Amino acid sequence: MDKQHTNYQPWEKSFDKIVTPFEEFIHDETASGLILMGCTLVALFLANSFLSEHYAHLLHTELALSLGGWELRHTLHHWINDGLMALFFMVVGLEIKREVVIGELSDPRAAMLPIVAAVGGMVVPAGLFYAINAGAPGATGWGVPMATDIAFAVGVLVLLGSRVPKTVLTFLVGLAIVDDLGAVLVIAIFYTEQIATNWLGMAAATLALLVVLNRVGVRKPLPYFLIGTVMWFAMLQSGVHATLAGVLTALTIPVRPKFNHKLFVEHMSHLLDELRSSPEAKLTEEGAEQCIIRDGRSRALLQTLENGVHSVESPLQRLEHSMHIPVAFLIMPLFALANAGIPVDISSIGQALAHPVSLGVMAGLVLGKLLGIAGLTWAAVRLGIGTLPEGMNLRHLVGVGLVGGIGFTMSIFIAELGFAGQAENLLMAKTGVLFASVLAGVAGYLWLRFATHTQ
Repeated sequence: MDKQHTNYQPWEKSFDKIVTPFEEFIHDETASGLILMGCTLVALFLANSFLSEHYAHLLHTELALSLGGWELRHTLHHWINDGLMALFFMVVGLEIKREVVIGELSDPRAAMLPIVAAVGGMVVPAGLFYAINAGAPGATGWGVPMATDIAFAVGVLVLLGSRVPKTVLTFLVGLAIVDDLGAVLVIAIFYTEQIATNWLGMAAATLALLVVLNRVGVRKPLPYFLIGTVMWFAMLQSGVHATLAGVLTALTIPVRPKFNHKLFVEHMSHLLDELRSSPEAKLTEEGAEQCIIRDGRSRALLQTLENGVHSVESPLQRLEHSMHIPVAFLIMPLFALANAGIPVDISSIGQALAHPVSLGVMAGLVLGKLLGIAGLTWAAVRLGIGTLPEGMNLRHLVGVGLVGGIGFTMSIFIAELGFAGQAENLLMAKTGVLFASVLAGVAGYLWLRFATHTQ
């Protein structure tokens, strides 16, 4: 048929564009970073305007789930940080498992440098923060500058377009995934309240049940989600941070597809041949849009095609795809609205930035990340531990080290844990995170924009 006379509907054009899971991931993270930036500005406005009291009142409004005599009551702020963020951590767990099993971190040689970069980007910032705050109550927040916000960091590199090789973007995503894993371990080990062993035992039992579901071949996501919810509640009562239930649930989701690729292609080809030979498929173009509605056999064939596609996709891939959008565009923006609203007094901003906690956070994120990521990675290359990806050089590595200092989401989350009950230190930590993230993002962009050449 002559393409000049073909009238494509918008949804039909989508078949002409093939997007890899990695490209879709990058697109979603970039858009999420822009929305996060907007929500941060809105939160700052709310906290520093005539609406500040209403903003604080809303966050401290209590919401309850009750069933008979049982009740679970928390503030809206708590529900967002301990409830909705469990879904964020579930996506983090899915990303970690995908990268380790089938992604950039599945090849030990290729994974070595991102792992070294991530470890350096965690240890050096934490060390700098602790050195500045040693012996003071603020020392408990040493984990705050360890984290890199993947959404903002990826967004900065995407803005640079062809000036940055794709291998640099892949390297950044790899180290950010390892960085997230490190942050999860730090939260689990060092930012845990008093343990209630009976509830922890129940959480362990639910985890064991999830492993059994994986081993016996259960591939529907609903059973994992329901049991994971029970684990979340058990962890909430145990003292271990409840959001870790999201990570543990994600790690039990099956990653291998059900169908063999060759059999899938053969089966789909057979179904498509049947669809082409159906009487409705031979209608004129004007009547073709009614094909599926008019022919029950065609509808059945398409449903079978859909079932086959779902079967050949791994449950992990399908769940990550379905959860990434609501987490990136709803949960993370809500987290920003609930946590980024810090009161800013322009007259005392210099004093706030000189506070040991904010100073430690800024030193860790801006200087520590640069030294840890770029310094340790370059040392590993010189020692022959690994080689930089093709097209990537020392200047790109410095840029990644700077961009890695954008710590927003996970840094603020760890600050909420590390400075629970320390209102002033929490405020200083959030101030440090915001200023350091802006400084690191701008510095990284300018460095990569002017210190590297178009590839």
